[in-house]
Amino acid sequence: MSGSYDVVVVGAGHNGLVAANYLARAGKRVLVLEARGIAGGACVTEELIPGSRWSSCAFISGLLRPEIIDDLELETRFGLEMYQSDVLGVTLFRNGDHLFLHKNIDETLREIERYSSKDARRFVDFGLRMKRFAEIVRPWLLTEPPSRSEVLRTFEEAGEEELFDEFVLMSTRDLLARYFESDEVNALLNFFGMVSIWGGPSTPGTAYVWGHHSWGEFKGAFGQYGFVRGGMGGITQALVRGATALGVEIRLDSRVRRVRVDRGRVRGVELATGESIDAGVVVSNADPRRSLLMLLEPGTLESGIEASVRALDMRGSMARIHLLINELPHYIGFEPGEGPQHRGHQILGASIENYERAWEAQRKGEFPDEFVIEAVIQSVHDDTLAPAGLHTMTLGVQQLPYCLAHGSWDSRRDEWADRVLEDLFHYAPNLREHIVQRCVITPLDLEREYGLTGGNIFHGAMFLSQLFSSRPLPKLSGYRTPVAGYFLCGAGTHPGGGVMGAPGHNAAQTVLLELNGSNSASTRARRPNRKKGVVDHVMSTDIGRKAGYAMVRKRAFRLFARLAAKSPRK
Repeated sequence: MSGSYDVVVVGAGHNGLVAANYLARAGKRVLVLEARGIAGGACVTEELIPGSRWSSCAFISGLLRPEIIDDLELETRFGLEMYQSDVLGVTLFRNGDHLFLHKNIDETLREIERYSSKDARRFVDFGLRMKRFAEIVRPWLLTEPPSRSEVLRTFEEAGEEELFDEFVLMSTRDLLARYFESDEVNALLNFFGMVSIWGGPSTPGTAYVWGHHSWGEFKGAFGQYGFVRGGMGGITQALVRGATALGVEIRLDSRVRRVRVDRGRVRGVELATGESIDAGVVVSNADPRRSLLMLLEPGTLESGIEASVRALDMRGSMARIHLLINELPHYIGFEPGEGPQHRGHQILGASIENYERAWEAQRKGEFPDEFVIEAVIQSVHDDTLAPAGLHTMTLGVQQLPYCLAHGSWDSRRDEWADRVLEDLFHYAPNLREHIVQRCVITPLDLEREYGLTGGNIFHGAMFLSQLFSSRPLPKLSGYRTPVAGYFLCGAGTHPGGGVMGAPGHNAAQTVLLELNGSNSASTRARRPNRKKGVVDHVMSTDIGRKAGYAMVRKRAFRLFARLAAKSPRK
């Protein structure tokens, strides 16, 4: 029997590490147990191909809450370095056309104007509506989950019922059709609603998946994203450094076999080696199914709750292909050589119809004839990732089935990767001769290696039936479980998936409330912003919209545009 701890955290993913940091800052003795040989979960940098380092799963940062970065001193003390390139992203179309998304909105608007001047104007309107949605919802991110009725009531009291309908209930196809007429603009923007879903552009509720991604921010700039120096593991390694500085013990290669329960209360954990560790509180960073069905002995939960956990919607898979290349892609429509097309998030082959066809294939357990591919080549602006003369190129494909109608992911791994690469070669023909090595991570690998049930990176679907106080279930909201002393802190809890850190923060506050009778870390009151800001009022008039658009379109007014896009702080 090992020594006892105040809290054992199961899993060293980013949410588990965030929780451990907050608990240790409150004076608790904390042990983190990680099954793999590296901390980080799906937010990790690994040497997947010898000599090169890769963001294995998550590869772009934009959701990590700045309050957490500040509270835990990740940038100021523990080495987290985040940065942006001049280009946020680019969409390449099959005919050789392209559409850039720039850090500076004036450049983005001029790009959109090449396809539709009306869409360029509406892009500003859409951004303001998205920002208004985020202003209302953001205060709930770092609190216990609100009920769905409370959320709806807040939108109603703010006079924003239509905004709730648009960004919570609608499909991405219907949402974007309200604002944009160009197929190219719709294709670019639709991607953000297709991440780890079981569905397509016409599936109701995908607009919330879109909003969940796009209300993020990067260094205070609303709706933007960037990179982490050294890959996404830079986030979790900063969390590791912060935790160990506070006395947290982190044990790798330590798989938890079960959570020990006696008379309805947690007593600790038992490892796969047979070692037992005592603790009055256990916090699981695993997804709800693993936490409640695999880590608890059968019969621990009431049969009704156990059945509800089994019925959780865990569908929505994706996969990665990591390529080590010795020449940058010569994308069609561009001159050879390094350029802005290599520096941001790249989306190849996007169209509403391609996303719809991918959903049809996903539903049938098949592969589509043509893939929409996302790509990142971070080594272009981060020389810590690959040797001189080589580059790390990561591909991603969303809307994949976890269960295949024919064969398995193990038997069809190479077939699938070859088919994706054939599509890639249409956009970058030169790469056919310049791939040095590849590493494929399938939905099944995400489950086996990274502990993501069903290959779902969100720990469960992000539709309204599994959001707010219903995440993961109404009887399991608020990070507590029916077992006294057993808590959940993963992405399967409010407010959901992505590298946010919010579930870990919130779970830690709940644990401290139980242990101390009050929150020892900073408490953030729930104060939804019902009032419109000055910019919203000005832009609600025809004259205001025309004047505002004329200003943000000009390079001279970039400072004004950045201030208008600044995320508010409570």
